Amino acid sequence: MPIITVNLLTGRDQAKKSALIRELADAAVRALDVPLASVRVVLNEVPPEHWGIGNETKASQNAKAKEGQ
Repeated sequence: MPIITVNLLTGRDQAKKSALIRELADAAVRALDVPLASVRVVLNEVPPEHWGIGNETKASQNAKAKEGQ
């Protein structure tokens, strides 16, 4: 049973997350020749305050970008 885990930042709407799950599951079926019912996809949504890029959080980067506008 393939289990695909995706970590992504919060903020995407349900339609986009559903599309991602569908596309990943279909890709696993094609690439691994497994039944669709055996594929699991887990989306872990992480708030920007908990997402580090280099030595700062994504929230910090977003704030800096907003200030620069």
